[in-house]
Amino acid sequence: MAGVGWAVMPMSISHEEGLHLKSECSASYADGAFRRAGVGRGDSLQVREDIRRDEVMWIEPGEASAHQTLFLASLEILRLALNERFFLGLFNYEGHFAIYPQGAFYKAHLDRHAGTQDRIITVILYLNEGWQTGDGGELKIWTSADGRDGCYEIIEPRMGTMVCFMAEDFWHEVLPATKQRASITGWFRQRP
Repeated sequence: MAGVGWAVMPMSISHEEGLHLKSECSASYADGAFRRAGVGRGDSLQVREDIRRDEVMWIEPGEASAHQTLFLASLEILRLALNERFFLGLFNYEGHFAIYPQGAFYKAHLDRHAGTQDRIITVILYLNEGWQTGDGGELKIWTSADGRDGCYEIIEPRMGTMVCFMAEDFWHEVLPATKQRASITGWFRQRP
């Protein structure tokens, strides 16, 4: 991430681990454990279907499965490496499974809430086996200082691909999915 502020890492976890996480995500979704995602935070949190249509289930470290715990342990190694290399003061990770049903999207946004300083780096792990070009649900990330007027990249949400970027610097959106799309999305945070 040095110098650019974002990175894409295909095959960041084993295919087998990805399948386990995908299976847990799908089972929890089928059991009704997911909730409609909102925009804002605290008292201003609201569901806005004109902005986003995904559903989420937060990962609680003390309640995480063995496979979720293994994934969280790999993120801890990444957190420590980022702190050592870039002196970011990253303190912890918060994250959730996300499901984008067919037709769901998330319009262009930044991941740091207005008036806060805690979310530093966004980390997304895709859990979509057999994803094909044309299935939609791609991440569109603007990669220049011009924000949404500059250059951008389109990243397909293929199984095991991890994307990391500075949460307050990079506008991004999820393009409409033509079939259900799954991920784990979260943030390395500093102390508030």
